[in-house]
Amino acid sequence: MLIRLTRAQPSDAPLVADLVGELLQEIMTAIGAKAFGFSRVETEARARVWLADGTYTVLLAYDDEKVAGFLALSETRALYAEGTFGIIPELYVRPAFRSCNVGAALVAEAARASRARGWTRLEVTTPPLPQFDRILAFYERQGFSISGGRKMKLSL
Repeated sequence: MLIRLTRAQPSDAPLVADLVGELLQEIMTAIGAKAFGFSRVETEARARVWLADGTYTVLLAYDDEKVAGFLALSETRALYAEGTFGIIPELYVRPAFRSCNVGAALVAEAARASRARGWTRLEVTTPPLPQFDRILAFYERQGFSISGGRKMKLSL
């Protein structure tokens, strides 16, 4: 399988929204709870604006003309991280393309892009639930290490 990676453009916002919807649905099915409020229309609109203004980078993975998955990358900053760094808020590989190195290719490209931006690190969060042990193992194989805590949120 030959994977081709491209950087999403604002015109790819409908595709990005579809992929985010698939990701969130899979997570909610795995945990048996409606953890996300998802509006495809609103997600597409946000993606279009963020892709246009450069605040959000989305890498799309293709196998021939089929979309295999995506990775989103965003800049953040923290004193503990010694400056700006990247965060992967979403990474999704469609089930038919799993175990085909699609995720590894996306993470490797995200790391290259992060180094090019001068970021000090790249972070990702996985739920600390048994349903996501495979995902944790995947990130560890890509060189990530556990750096503490659980992701928590306060809805406003």
